[in-house]
Amino acid sequence: MVKKIPSSYTIYSFSPDNKPVERVSPGEIVVFETLDALGGQIKSENTTLSSIDWSRVNPATGPLYIEGAEPGDAIVVNILDIDVDDRAIIVVIPDAGVLRYKKFRPRVKIMPIVKGRVLFNGIKLIAKPMIGVIGVSPSNGAIPTGTSGSHGGNMDVAEIAKGSRVYLPVFVKGALLAIGDLHALQADGEICVAAAEVPGNVTVKVELIKGKKPVLPIVETQSHIHVIGYGETLDEAAYRATEVAVEALMKEHSITFEEAYMLASLAVDLKINQAVDPAKGVRASIPKNLISIDSLLQ
Repeated sequence: MVKKIPSSYTIYSFSPDNKPVERVSPGEIVVFETLDALGGQIKSENTTLSSIDWSRVNPATGPLYIEGAEPGDAIVVNILDIDVDDRAIIVVIPDAGVLRYKKFRPRVKIMPIVKGRVLFNGIKLIAKPMIGVIGVSPSNGAIPTGTSGSHGGNMDVAEIAKGSRVYLPVFVKGALLAIGDLHALQADGEICVAAAEVPGNVTVKVELIKGKKPVLPIVETQSHIHVIGYGETLDEAAYRATEVAVEALMKEHSITFEEAYMLASLAVDLKINQAVDPAKGVRASIPKNLISIDSLLQ
């Protein structure tokens, strides 16, 4: 029987103090029912942003305890399916987003999702459901679900979609995995601070790698392995992701730093995940014919 975690079990920070609401063994399948990023508070386009309780944004469902997971291990979250609602919201908030220094009004827009298309002012955009928030507990303290780090969190990586695999380091027993902030569609950068925010269900299978972990979260797709960097600036995030990618290329091909640095400049793409959250996000995308997961674990 597939286990399901209802959206009533939500957290707003990743912390070892969070009590697990479900437990699974490696290889089991579980469904996370999630709220939208604003916690279902927007009922119509007339909802004022001043009425929003901002302490209830970016809820993540969980946490899930993975049996046998211990500090120094890695969990692998296989994204089997993402089923989103038929209605998404997007907002613009003054003083937020890439163009935060411009003067503009707060605005809410509700977008129907019909036959795999997100409808924006009559423009039909192909829906590409993805997970914005996916992470585990840090070793100590509490990290808000609205930001990201080595534990994962609000990474807003468009590639975290059906068919992808997310590798996360384990810092506490059980890992304490939580998932939320689904997007029916998001472009790289998440320019205005929001995407097509939507509730839904995520079906995953969690695997366990003993005694090895990634330095940064890793996302594996059919064609690439993405190293997820974070930082106060995009430069810092790019540096983190590139440093890990270059070190992995050195290990994979038994080459010097200088050679791996050159190879990265030829074959590794840097892409912006989001440029608007407290921790900015950049991924280093490495073609799978150049790297193996083992070279990214230590």
